[in-house]
Amino acid sequence: MIEEETFKADNTAKIKEVFASIQGEGPYIGAKQLFIRFCNCNLRCHYCDTDFEGDCEEYTPEKLMEVIKQFDLRTIYSISLTGGEPLLSVDFLCNILPILKENNLKIYLETNATLPDELRRVIDYIDVVAADIKLESATGMMNSFDRHDEFFSICKGHECFAKIVFDDNITDEEINKCIELANKYDLLLILQPKMVEEQMSVTSVFAVTVLDKFLKKYNKVRLIPQVHKFLSVR
Repeated sequence: MIEEETFKADNTAKIKEVFASIQGEGPYIGAKQLFIRFCNCNLRCHYCDTDFEGDCEEYTPEKLMEVIKQFDLRTIYSISLTGGEPLLSVDFLCNILPILKENNLKIYLETNATLPDELRRVIDYIDVVAADIKLESATGMMNSFDRHDEFFSICKGHECFAKIVFDDNITDEEINKCIELANKYDLLLILQPKMVEEQMSVTSVFAVTVLDKFLKKYNKVRLIPQVHKFLSVR
């Protein structure tokens, strides 16, 4: 049962949509989640297939809680904060996350792992951090390993795994840098082949070859494509 709360009137965030669906990425594949998709992102990855800008609506925490109460939360494993980049709305999160936790709702943060200062403000309310490691070869941007390093340092003591989207341009240097981070912070690494619509952009043989390159140096690695695309769900 969601309790009634008083919120700061000036605390708002732009949200694209709130919907229940099946988690299709990482170790929590198959879990039913309530997704809150925040608008805006501080990155522009080439492979991003999410519309997180069009038809955004301004929410207060009170308005969002009213929407959340419309779902049968008995069927929901966790609340997924996704985007875009949810940590861009950290003031809003600081207000609403304590309320969600008071109501025994598990919080799952999907993030590009480049905003460590913002994470510090909310980490104690997060149950699972699903963080990206951005590769220059896949994103078309300069690598973000320094920011990832600081970000993962804040996740110590909290459940955290790292997703690595890759294509056939991935380099051995990038693989080694990912393994360095994983070793330093004891991360589970999820290798996710870049998708083109509902098909992997690489062959299965190439994907397994990349997996083996990781496994020869680090054993906490799994190869998991985006399963929700095969299920035709959001």
